[in-house]
Amino acid sequence: MTRFERTEQKIQSWEQIPATLAAWRAAGDRIVFTNGCFDILHYGHLHYLSAARDLGERLVIGLNSAASVSRLKGPKRPINDELTRTHLLAALEVVDAVVVFEADTPLELIELVQPDILVKGGDWQPEQIVGSGIVLANGGQVLSLPFVQGYSTTNIEQKILKGVV
Repeated sequence: MTRFERTEQKIQSWEQIPATLAAWRAAGDRIVFTNGCFDILHYGHLHYLSAARDLGERLVIGLNSAASVSRLKGPKRPINDELTRTHLLAALEVVDAVVVFEADTPLELIELVQPDILVKGGDWQPEQIVGSGIVLANGGQVLSLPFVQGYSTTNIEQKILKGVV
């Protein structure tokens, strides 16, 4: 199997992910879940995803579909298409699975995944994180991880618009 094929195996459908999760749980792995648009992958994302992965043995990312990103961020987004975003995330060593979701929030995907640990970036208080009630009710943890200052897709967009980049 090629490295690219291994990367593509990390991109899971809603039908595939339950069996993958069951195998990981059978091995005693703690499953960490986070979600986002991950439109322009940058240093802040890498730092955040590495910190999330350090909390457990497996990291599952819920990725907003292109339509979901457009609804949340506006008609000029996403900048990178869904194929690119899924493959860039799946290519990262710290990522174990990527699942695309169509809704504006990952609530249904969190219900499916039932993570042991749910994380979001530092602008979210744990009680505000979508799905926190589900995870806490199952004895899991909900955490807000700090951002790396100065690194965001919005900052990159603003630099481009100002001609700084």
